[in-house]
Amino acid sequence: MSFFGRISLVFLTAVALATANGCSPADSSQMDEEKEPHFLLGNSKCNEMDWPGAVQAFEDSLEVNPHSAEAHYRLAQLFDTKVPDPAAAIYHYQQYLKLEPDANNRDVINQRIDSCKQQLATDVLQLPSAPAVQKQLDSLVEQNRQLQAQVDKLNAQLADWNAYYASLKQSGNAGSGNNTANNPTPQPATTSATPDDISSQPAQSPASSQTTATTASRPAATTRSQRQHTHIVASGETMASIARKHGLSLSALEAANRGINPKKLYVGQSINLPP
Repeated sequence: MSFFGRISLVFLTAVALATANGCSPADSSQMDEEKEPHFLLGNSKCNEMDWPGAVQAFEDSLEVNPHSAEAHYRLAQLFDTKVPDPAAAIYHYQQYLKLEPDANNRDVINQRIDSCKQQLATDVLQLPSAPAVQKQLDSLVEQNRQLQAQVDKLNAQLADWNAYYASLKQSGNAGSGNNTANNPTPQPATTSATPDDISSQPAQSPASSQTTATTASRPAATTRSQRQHTHIVASGETMASIARKHGLSLSALEAANRGINPKKLYVGQSINLPP
């Protein structure tokens, strides 16, 4: 027997033995894939229902053997049902069919691919229903109306404050003018007193003259006190500071404002001043 004849005989014998044991080259390759350590770990994680751990193990198995059809198939099943990721499931299903073109479950896998594509389209293109859109639009309109009302209220308050400060400024200018009117500049006498005029008027001592001047000045002070019978609270003011400002005792000021809480004063509040 020639050398080539002997080689052919050995090959045929090996094929016959493999056939007798019920194994084909493809079956042997599949068994090798399933013996890979990461693949075995992935199966163990599936038994423990540790789906993320199983995904990681099978992905590691693919790094070791990128042509492992079984690893692609297990990943496709996990992404299809356990760790939802339609795009990843489609990819691994397609890789499995590419590596196993004669797979017995090809029709079932194609159906799963179509289902994953529909789920992916639903997730990407999902639009809210018309009633939901209308409800959201109505909510936005109502929120806009409330915000506009708040803006209008704040604008009105700002206008009131501007008018209030303008009135204070006017009152200050008017007060300075009244003081000038109430205290006119003394004018020199145009005629001198005659002896008869002097004799007809009673003589006044310096003390009586000073008393008369003091008495004459009291009506103006009284008028100012009566006119200034209220105080508008400014920022940072308290009952004590208001009392000091007007030369009043704190107890007298509080007695004139019994309905007001001294600890809760606010800017613009009117405080009664006792006479």
